[in-house]
Amino acid sequence: MKVFAFVFARGGSKGLPGKNILPLGGVPLIGHSISIAQQVDAIEQVYVSTDSEDIAAVSVAYGAKVIARPSDLASDNASEWAAWQHAIQVLTEQGIEFDVFVSLPATSPLRSVEDVQACIDALDDKTDMVVTVTPASRSPYFNMVVRSEEGMSKVVIDNTTFVRRQDVPDVYDMTTVAYVTRPTYILNKSSLFSGVVRSVVIPKERAVDIDDAYDFRVAEAFFQCRD
Repeated sequence: MKVFAFVFARGGSKGLPGKNILPLGGVPLIGHSISIAQQVDAIEQVYVSTDSEDIAAVSVAYGAKVIARPSDLASDNASEWAAWQHAIQVLTEQGIEFDVFVSLPATSPLRSVEDVQACIDALDDKTDMVVTVTPASRSPYFNMVVRSEEGMSKVVIDNTTFVRRQDVPDVYDMTTVAYVTRPTYILNKSSLFSGVVRSVVIPKERAVDIDDAYDFRVAEAFFQCRD
């Protein structure tokens, strides 16, 4: 079974400019994803898909191979799924085949080797896609609401069956720690949840997803506390 890891990193970022190569603990964010992938025994090669020359240079320095992403797949409106399909198609045109696709976004630098391996192990014959989740701090049954323009609010899931939060189903936030699937699934489907999806639970301290400066500070705090 041939397993390839991919990091998809655009040059543009409105929430935190240049975030994919911002240093965390002296290492660019994307360097953390590449380094973790290189430590997973099952992963044979690491590719970075990017439209940025700066990101490409950093990626090569950390030992990844670069796939040039077209500008139309790197805009704010471009779908990540289309970028996944493009990367697979590029390798196919080069005669490169593989069995398992692992996406390790640069925005989750606190993941562990064990997290990635657990996701790879979870991809079995009955599963099309493996995603990662972490326990949610709020529940749509109790303390998450929707608001009208006038400010009128109601709980997201209006279900009077439950009177205690302890009784409601456990809910989870999706994370960007890892996505694992097969190339054929990406090429033949249109979204993550088009098939059978299994999730792997990641502790909150390793599931920080960096989108803005606040998230980056949280990641720095957790990084400094690591053993």
